[in-house]
Amino acid sequence: MMILAGPANTQLGARVAELLQLPLAGYDARRFPDGETQVELREEVRDRHICLIQSTSPPVDQHLLELLLLADACRRAGAQRMTGVIPYFGYARQDRRSGRQSLGARVAADLISRGGFDRLVIVDAHSPALEGFLTPPVEHLAAVQLLATATRSMVSDDAVVVSPDYGGVKRVREFARLLDLPAAYVQKMRLSGHEVEAQRVFGEVRGRKPVIVDDMLSTGATIEAAINVLREAGAAEPATVVVTHALLVGEARQTLSRLPIARLIATDTVPVTDPGDVPIEIATIAPLIAAAIRGRPDD
Repeated sequence: MMILAGPANTQLGARVAELLQLPLAGYDARRFPDGETQVELREEVRDRHICLIQSTSPPVDQHLLELLLLADACRRAGAQRMTGVIPYFGYARQDRRSGRQSLGARVAADLISRGGFDRLVIVDAHSPALEGFLTPPVEHLAAVQLLATATRSMVSDDAVVVSPDYGGVKRVREFARLLDLPAAYVQKMRLSGHEVEAQRVFGEVRGRKPVIVDDMLSTGATIEAAINVLREAGAAEPATVVVTHALLVGEARQTLSRLPIARLIATDTVPVTDPGDVPIEIATIAPLIAAAIRGRPDD
């Protein structure tokens, strides 16, 4: 087996290769004046099992195409088997539509399914519908235990674990169980890609410091709405925010900096180069991915 770390996950891929004591394949990526991209492998991959690690994170379209180009280069160079590790799956939130909208999750899944992968590994996919959209077998990895372990020493006994929407209740209940803390959730309505309205809190939060747990942090609108409604419900401050995928797009850093947040705890499925004014702790997902790769009996 060889590890091939795409441009979206160079450091994460290197960590996985080091943990597994496997070679890390090199490649060159060229961007032509017209915007086209071409990749070329530096190593011989014939008859190898290639584990390609590449998130389809922002810029999503570019990273998605790089994933497909790297997979194509490996197949054309004679790779015997291809495992695609997609730590963050872009377009997963577009898993349903209304009116004349496109179904982005299905389109992205169709493209990746045609990439020649024998198996896919995804970390905390936003929508369970993804597995039904994808043709290759999918192994879903959950980061909740890793994140709970990273959070344990940073929260007190008077904390409460909060899901900022109903969709994350199952994750939050498991997180709360691991930390032996009570759980609550916020009733949320998404108005647009940038606007979120939090309406009420279910669970006892008065006087408790919230640990807000979600699968991703994009613009920060959901976190802001949750903190505002928690404040109205009498929750203590500051809050701790725990996410798997810290996208931090748009004005996320400015939004977080004006909120009463003690720290942000995230994994490295998406590299975070500048978290802004909020202290950030990174819990690497590399051991979880390495264990999933190592666990294959036919590797």
